[in-house]
This record gives sequence, structure tokens and C-alpha cells, in this order.
Amino acid sequence: MEPRDELLKSIWHAFTALDVDQSGKVSKSQLKVLSHNLCTVMRIPHDPVALEEHFKDDDEGPVSNQGYMPYLNRFILDKVTVDFDRQEFHKMCWTLCSRKNLNQSKLMISSDDAFKVWCIFNFLSDDQYPLVIITEEIEYFLRKLTEAMGGSWVEERFEDYKMLLNARQQSLSAWELISLVGSGHFSKGMDKQTLSMGINEVYLELILDVLKQGYMMKKGHKRKNWNERWFVLKPNSMSYYVSEDLAEWKGDILLDEYSAVAPLQDKDGKKCLFLIKSAQKSFEISVSDKKKKQEWIQAIQTCLNRLRDGRPAPHREAQQKRREIRLRRQEEQEELELRMRELQVANEAKQLELEKMRRVTAPADFSVPSRGSGQVRQQIEEQVAQKSTELEQYLVRVRELEDMYQRLEEALEDERRARQDEEAVRRLQTRLLEEEATKRAELEQLHLHQQRTISETEAEKQELQKERVAKENALQAAMEQLEHLEKERQGALEQYQVRPSRATAMHPPATRCHYRAAQ
Repeated sequence: MEPRDELLKSIWHAFTALDVDQSGKVSKSQLKVLSHNLCTVMRIPHDPVALEEHFKDDDEGPVSNQGYMPYLNRFILDKVTVDFDRQEFHKMCWTLCSRKNLNQSKLMISSDDAFKVWCIFNFLSDDQYPLVIITEEIEYFLRKLTEAMGGSWVEERFEDYKMLLNARQQSLSAWELISLVGSGHFSKGMDKQTLSMGINEVYLELILDVLKQGYMMKKGHKRKNWNERWFVLKPNSMSYYVSEDLAEWKGDILLDEYSAVAPLQDKDGKKCLFLIKSAQKSFEISVSDKKKKQEWIQAIQTCLNRLRDGRPAPHREAQQKRREIRLRRQEEQEELELRMRELQVANEAKQLELEKMRRVTAPADFSVPSRGSGQVRQQIEEQVAQKSTELEQYLVRVRELEDMYQRLEEALEDERRARQDEEAVRRLQTRLLEEEATKRAELEQLHLHQQRTISETEAEKQELQKERVAKENALQAAMEQLEHLEKERQGALEQYQVRPSRATAMHPPATRCHYRAAQ
């Protein structure tokens, strides 16, 4: 279930939207409508009499946000026992407040995109009212948005905007952030569709906790056939749908600290396989290439490691760390300012005391000398000298603290820049790793192509070898047959030569001549 603080932020927007005259109070009739809508979307029974009973001793009329909070916690939020549709809840609060504050005509983003920016604002804003988003979180969001759009972060442009922002208020309201994104100031060169896709990608990660998504093939458990599904990975589950529009849900793979993911060997005509083992059953998954296989295995393994360590999603953990760092800085700065004020007060007290001593000693210079007056004056001068020395020491200490404060400010600025440089290096490393993975995939494809070519060449060579052997065998058989025919011809020729010899022996030559003459 979503943390109560996140729910209260959306409710605060709805409450302030009902405050038409900006007095900080809302009429009870409007609060009844708001309470009824909250109960409806949060699936709890609504008691219309409870509000009147709760405020029966308050006859001042409209109710402030602080006055509504006890009723909200007791009669609504404390009664939530089942999970409810978070998007429907936020949409309801958005509908109430956007009518009053959103000027759609001046924006290059749709109302749905504005709603997503509003949800991101609630996530990144601190738990202090009225809600605002500070410069650091604005930069974080704009960097992620630029990265999601495939653009390059322009540091100089944001520095110029930050100087302008610091000169005014150093923070933005939800509607000012929507106007900033909707104006396209930090998305120049991008069309509306690219900006919308970037907002949606950041929204999926920060609000819906989507860590990775994409098409993969899943092997069925009953028919054992393979079907293409759209998978959505979250910190503790992996849902799959018929298509990426999420219209038809097919199932969930529940992840816990006992789940596992491991690669599989190619089989059944499928390549790039891996196995997900959950408490319920095991799932065989196939992707299109080795790069996607490694990415999915790594993403799932990261989720499992975080579940075992009891850590939240990466973006939520990073947000918590940023808040802790800001809180620590604020505490250090407040402590330093307190010490500076204490030293300043002590300094002023010392100066007053020194001035008082000087006033006391001044008349003594013109008084009539008396017995022991020289000793008294010497003691007073020693006290003045001692107080002056202490004052100088305090002034030195004040200057040291001022220098320390300045160094601390510089160190904090250096830390911020180092964090920005580290983030830039991380993005560069990520891009280089992606390029390396792409090149590796291309090399693997080239290697596979070469292997296929070599295999085909080897097969052709073996086929040619078989044909050559077959031709040699046929030639040998033909030669043998030719030799056999030659032997038969020789035999026939010898027989033919033998027959005329026998005929000559049987008929004399004269007879043959007579016979020829007769012919």
C-alpha cells in the first residue's frame, strides 16, 4: 500500500483547490463531497454523519487543513484495509485541483502528461506544506526527462535557469513545474511525441516503480507452446500482458528472497533462454538476442538482491539518500548559525563590558591622587588589558568560524558538483557499456554469420567431395566396364580371325576363284 505521506500530498492539492477565496479554510459541505469521493476510490464505507459529529463543537464555519486532518486520519485513512487503485485515487484529486490551476492553452503537453508531471512533483517534493519542489529535485527530474528523450543535458542552460530561480524563490509549485515542462524550455529540438514519451518513461519509473519492460517469449505450462508477451518488471513482481497497451493481463510472477534467475542452454529451436524460479512455479523465457538476455537477467537479479537486503526500489532509495543529505546539511548549517549567534552575543557582551571598564577608568585619570590609587589604577588597567585580550581571542574565534562556515559552503558546493560529475560519468559509462554491448552483439552476430558461412562452406565442400568420390567411382566403374568391353572386343576379334582361317582350309583357292568368276 502506498505510504500515507504520498496520499496526503494529493489530498492537500484537492483541499487547497476547494479553498476558493484562499483563506486557508473550506466549507463543511465541500469537505463532505471531498470525503465521499475519497471513501469511494479508497473502497471504504462513507459515514455522512461523521463529519458533522466531528465538527459539532466547531461553529466557526469553514474548516482549515489542520482542522480537517484529524478527521481525515481517523475516519478515512485509518479505515483503509484493502488495496485500491492508486491511479484512480490520484486522478480524482487531480480532477479537483486541475480545474482551478491548469491553463492547458499555454502548454505543449496534453492533460494526461500534465497529470504525470503532477504525480512526479508529489513524489519529489518534501513532506512540508505548502508543497514545493526545490532546485536539486528539479534538476534531478529534468536530467531524467532529458535522458528519457534521448537528448543531451545542457548544464549551462540549467545554471542560467537556477540563477533566475534563486533570485526569486529557489523552488517551484506543482503548476509552475508543469508550466516549465510544458513550455518546452528544456526540450528544445524535441517534438511533442518525444516529450510525451519521455514524461511517460519517467512516470513509469518514479511513480509506478517500473524497472524494465519489453516483449519476450514465454513457454506455456500446459500446452508447452511459446507465446509472445509484454513483460513489466517491478521491485517484487513481474507481470505479463498480451501487448504493451496493458489491456489484457495474463499473469504475474511473484518475486521474493527465495526466487532465482539463471540462464538456460538453447533448446526446442529457441535461443537466448533463461529461467525464473518463483515460489509458485518456474518460467522459461526466450529473448531475441544475447544482449537482451543479459539485461533482463541482471535486472531481475538486482530486484532479488534488493528483496533479500530489504531495500526499496533504486529511485526511492536515491530519493531517501538525497533527503537525508539535505537534512544533514540543514542541521549542520543551523548548528553553525547557532554558534555564530552565540559568539556574536558573547562578543557584544564583551564589548559592552570593555566599554563599561573604560568609562570607570576614565574619571580616575582626573581624580586627586590618593594613597594606593596607583595600585588600583594598575589593577584596572590589567583587567582592561585582560578583557581586551579575551575580546581579541573571541574575535579571532569568530573569524575562524566564519572561515569554517565559508569552507563548509565551498565543500558542500564541491560535493554537489562532484555528485553531478559522478552522475555524468555514470551516464557516460552506461552509454559506453551500451555501445560496447551493441558492438559485442554485432560481433557475435558477425561471428555467428561467419560460423554459418564456414558451416555452409564445409557442407558444400563435403558435398563436392562426395560428388568427386562418386564421379571417381563412376569413372572407375566406367574404366572397368571399358576394359571389360575391350576384352570382349579382343575376344570377338580373335574369334572372327579364327573363323576365316577355318573357311580357307575347307575351300581351296581355285574353287574360290571359280566361285568369284561365277559371281
